[in-house]
Amino acid sequence: MSPETAIIAALAVPALGALLIGLAGRVPNLREAITLTTAAALLAIVISLVLAWFDGARPDVTLLEMIPGLSLRFTAEPLGLLFALVASSLWIVNSIYSIGYMRGNAEHNQTRYYIFFALALTSTMGVALAGNMLTLFVFYELLTLSTYPLVAHHGTPKAVRSARTYMGVLMATSIGLLLFGMIWTWQAAGTLTFTPGGVFEGKIYQPLTGILLALFVFGIGKAALMPVHRWLPAAMVAPTPVSALLHAVAVVKAGVFAVVKVIVYIFGVEHLRTVINFDWLSIVAGFTIVAASVVALRQDNLKRRLAYSTVSQLSYVVLAAAILVPISVAGAALHIAAHAVSKITLFFAAGSIYTAAHKTEISQLDGIGKRMPWTMVAFGIGALSIIGLPPTIGFTSKWLILQGAFEAQNSVAIGVIILSTLLNAAYFLPIIYVAFFRSESGEAAPHGEAPWPMVLALTATAGLTVVLFFAPGWPLALAQELAGIVR
Repeated sequence: MSPETAIIAALAVPALGALLIGLAGRVPNLREAITLTTAAALLAIVISLVLAWFDGARPDVTLLEMIPGLSLRFTAEPLGLLFALVASSLWIVNSIYSIGYMRGNAEHNQTRYYIFFALALTSTMGVALAGNMLTLFVFYELLTLSTYPLVAHHGTPKAVRSARTYMGVLMATSIGLLLFGMIWTWQAAGTLTFTPGGVFEGKIYQPLTGILLALFVFGIGKAALMPVHRWLPAAMVAPTPVSALLHAVAVVKAGVFAVVKVIVYIFGVEHLRTVINFDWLSIVAGFTIVAASVVALRQDNLKRRLAYSTVSQLSYVVLAAAILVPISVAGAALHIAAHAVSKITLFFAAGSIYTAAHKTEISQLDGIGKRMPWTMVAFGIGALSIIGLPPTIGFTSKWLILQGAFEAQNSVAIGVIILSTLLNAAYFLPIIYVAFFRSESGEAAPHGEAPWPMVLALTATAGLTVVLFFAPGWPLALAQELAGIVR
């Protein structure tokens, strides 16, 4: 198929999959086969787009033009292709994991779960391939709406309250801040099209640039910059595969992806270098990194510790983009992929522990590595990547960001990266220690590993975390293309 057709197919295939999953809901095996087939088809389509882009294709598709210059438009560019590649790859693994988790825990409304998961991937592809800010905004909102039922999946009062917090924060920030920023941009620049170098050169009074950027950055609530982060820990009431979707495959990645895209294609890196007092974004991102890490240290619930770790790690992407040098911009893009494969591994492990041992607190994990070695070794690999140690992809992305900080002589960024790395180690290494080097307290529990699809999925993502260190391939190449680094 042509690259233009592939863009349409990337949007249509998961939507069609959602319909077929609903029709096959009474036959679980068929329903799950459709899920896996749809996920595999989407990955094949995204790979074809990546190959076409490296061959020189620059597809551009307009579906609906409302007024001249304002349309639903889709394009393929390096950052979007990287995000699409990450999301489509991890959907397959998450689907395999979901089969084991949903059946192993006898979850209700499984068909509804798979339908909305597929719809969330449709929205994610729309965000990834958006050619202008209007298109990104539409699919950004659809992503919030399609994931709301997943957060509220259990239907308990706590789940419903958490889902309302999730929806409330994300919709309030996007409509109250992001939409206003888009209208301002349209009035000032006359366009919302993502343009290399940005759209504001000579079109906006410089002191106002920082205010407009703040509307975008805080309006993109999915990036979870403090204080717009409460929705993320609240959403941890959802089933673990949903937490993995929120943290690794779609939602938070859509947030930091959008922030990087706005910095590179709406404001422009070169233009932002001329803005007075732009350092505020580095300070806010650095504060979020450190403060969220400190909060994570205090959490005994494993998923909540992982949630605050995500709040911290997301701001690495924002910080890297705010450094405004090519190598740090490349590091920001690569960290989207690095955090995705690392954090999904950690959430998979947490779900496996819950399924096999019914344990949710870190204080309950003494000796569990001896009974669940595959799970806890995978957890250890994911943790090392989040800390930023070799041989994991987390080391590569953090190394690029740190190089950028030194090149820009950004002392705030350098200090934050060093301090947060120590904090990452402080809240992850004790978990690994108690799992493998302490004895189980009380009567030994008669459990082993979780169902094999769950173990297969977490082993695959842990392995990918290491493989990408030695062979970063397309993710690194796309990140370098985004930053204009000659390879």
